[in-house]
Amino acid sequence: MTDNYTYHIPPPCTEEVDILYEDAHLLVVNKPSGLLSVPGRYVKDCVLNRLIYDYPGVRIVHRLDLDTSGVLVLAHSQLAVSELNRQFRERIVSKQYLAEVFGLPTADYGEVTLPLAPDPVRRPRQRVDVAGKACRTIYEVIQRKSQSALMKLIPVTGRSHQLRVHMKEIGHPILGCDLYAHEAAFQAAERLKLHAASVSLLHPQSGRAMTFEAALKLKEGESDWFAG
Repeated sequence: MTDNYTYHIPPPCTEEVDILYEDAHLLVVNKPSGLLSVPGRYVKDCVLNRLIYDYPGVRIVHRLDLDTSGVLVLAHSQLAVSELNRQFRERIVSKQYLAEVFGLPTADYGEVTLPLAPDPVRRPRQRVDVAGKACRTIYEVIQRKSQSALMKLIPVTGRSHQLRVHMKEIGHPILGCDLYAHEAAFQAAERLKLHAASVSLLHPQSGRAMTFEAALKLKEGESDWFAG
């Protein structure tokens, strides 16, 4: 991989942000791949800016990477901002991702607990560092293909790029990853094969347990993740 993959300005994202749920406190959407969660240094098109006109005052309480699609939760009240921040901080919120990785993992189930820290030389990359923050990812193989596998990934902690680095470190980088995959894995997919499939949390006002799921939407020209 060469560093010019890291610092690219993405092409415009023409896909819509689908609303999955809304009430006085929560706004939950299905973020398309290729769209930022919040404005970037150069690119201002993002989930927040697309929603702010119709939903004044809506706030981002967590983020998905540019190329990751799926469930994104926003706060629609100050109560929700405070309560959701607490739930993320105390790991009450749980998330499940779908990923396609290079190669075939030996075990059907497992976990990765490698600590991570920012790479001071190659930002925005993260690296394994014994002095870094504790991380834990649980994984399960849900489908094996000829040269890749579909995985369910559960980040118990929520570190930046955690899933990408952990999969790379066990020898199975996520397909299409421009930061951590080797060339064969990067070229094996039309996009980063990482999708936030569900988020579970407690409603900030009522305390009711809620789970939001986002269907995987294929981009134009993209092959079905479950085919083959």
